[in-house]
Amino acid sequence: MDFREVRKPEHRGKLRSFLGKEYFILKRKLYWLQHLSRYSYINKENDSCQHSLIKHRSVLLRPLKDVDMYLQHNKITNLRLAIEKLNGTIIEPGKMFSIWKQVGRPSRRKGYLEGLALHNGQILTDIGGGLCQLGNLLYWMALHSDLKVTERWRHSFDVFPDINRKIPFACGATLSYNYIDLQLTNDTSQSYRINLWLDDTYLNGELLSDCPIDSKFEVFETDHQIKQQWWGGYTRHNKIWKRKTSLSSDQVEEELVSENHAIMMYNPLLTN
Repeated sequence: MDFREVRKPEHRGKLRSFLGKEYFILKRKLYWLQHLSRYSYINKENDSCQHSLIKHRSVLLRPLKDVDMYLQHNKITNLRLAIEKLNGTIIEPGKMFSIWKQVGRPSRRKGYLEGLALHNGQILTDIGGGLCQLGNLLYWMALHSDLKVTERWRHSFDVFPDINRKIPFACGATLSYNYIDLQLTNDTSQSYRINLWLDDTYLNGELLSDCPIDSKFEVFETDHQIKQQWWGGYTRHNKIWKRKTSLSSDQVEEELVSENHAIMMYNPLLTN
């Protein structure tokens, strides 16, 4: 497989980055106002979704090279606040789900703390940092359903080496309020419910439906490759696929989910 060349990253000035970000935030808010009725909502009293499609969990405290652990502990607070705005969400037929539409802008006033953030491959801190872990979990669960992923972003940098990775590379969804979002659309005739909770060790999630399960889903990668670019850096590539198998007829459908290209921020030739 011959992947396209990946350009060396360019760095924008702080003022340009700030003004550009605020422009896109305002643009997204105007869109929300124009389409309020299309979005999902929390309904904890709705118990019609009893059929579990998938459960998934991810470790809360993951030691990372050159990253202070206080940022990991702050992340737990940020996740708890965001989950309050998402747990019990019902995505009815024809409705859309948006993380930022429901969570809102993270701020100190709301109780959010300084957490880990990534920008152009650099490890930074930001209020509300660490919520990408929530985006990763929700995206992975959505891939195991008939929900349509209508907006999803991932980091263009591979910042940390694989440590106990349990899912394929590039199966995450990065977040930045509010124009880098995870949005799902329900084009089916069934409703979906999102359950989220924390325990002492994990961020937990479950996706449920109001209809009996008639298919199983698998997500897998092909064509994984690490390549050295002409400008000296290394890049990582793969393709992510979704396989849907009917439980009644054994009919199999495969869909290419994404083709991923990321600049590696560590030496892939390092020994253990």
